[in-house]
Amino acid sequence: MRDRLGALRGQLRLPLIAAPMFLVSGPELVLAACRARIGGAFPAPNARTLDVLDAWLGQIAGQHARWAAAGEHVGPWALNLVTHRSYDRLGAELELVERHRPPIVITALGSPAPVIERIHRYGGLVIADVNSVALARKAAQAGVDGLALVCAGAGGHTGYLSPFAFVPAVRRFFDGLLIVGGAIGHGGAVRAIELLGADLVYAGTPFIAATESLAPDRYRDMLVRATVQDLVLSRALTGADAYYLRESILAAGLDPDALVGKEKVDWSNSQGQVKAWRDVWAAGQGVECVRAVEPVAAIVERYATEYDAALAVPGFH
Repeated sequence: MRDRLGALRGQLRLPLIAAPMFLVSGPELVLAACRARIGGAFPAPNARTLDVLDAWLGQIAGQHARWAAAGEHVGPWALNLVTHRSYDRLGAELELVERHRPPIVITALGSPAPVIERIHRYGGLVIADVNSVALARKAAQAGVDGLALVCAGAGGHTGYLSPFAFVPAVRRFFDGLLIVGGAIGHGGAVRAIELLGADLVYAGTPFIAATESLAPDRYRDMLVRATVQDLVLSRALTGADAYYLRESILAAGLDPDALVGKEKVDWSNSQGQVKAWRDVWAAGQGVECVRAVEPVAAIVERYATEYDAALAVPGFH
């Protein structure tokens, strides 16, 4: 795994992945991230039908292969699968995964066990999103190649632990690929996470404002205006705790201080989830670092400048 991690890191300008974001990440964002030499990922439910998902996977895999064949250095791409037992498309999505063979598959909201063997069969890596040490241990025991630690401050479905506690706790029993996400809107934070013992970093919220994202213009503009004080934590929409922009909740005609809805995760109606999130928009605590709507390349350039500055600080190597 260390050799594979080295090969993966060699593809990257920065140890950074544009995180898969529900209703935000699509082929254009993924490919822009890869071309900027970071990782790019999208959640399968963002494709409203299986035919659309098939087309998206073909588009990303095909363009990525053409760039590689032309000798262009590009970052890796990944597909994010919902593996909750209630999710109604997983079986069909796995058939498409086996056809298009994304090099990395990230599981979320459920056990990674149902997908590991099928991904490993074609040589892909499996990374499990986890937001607790207990879930990290279970995923490691299931045989994943990596863990994505969703920490406090993460946008969308969030975590509860500081990375300063989460990373050392997981490193006691897991030596595979470790990704950390949660409020990482600055290149210096990327380097700090590396020093904790993680390999890569998820950044989501800054890429919502990217011109290549699927976010509506109103969402992007709202994000630029927002601060951490404008975030609301609720599980009403999906049954899992997530951060939302207060302004979007008010615009939907809801009371952000009295949201009522789901008490547990249920993905049996996946398109119902799409409708629930359509007008109430998520963001993480990295919102403080979003100050403009700009292309992915410009966002990555800012991260790289800040990261290089952190490397130049004496004793911060």
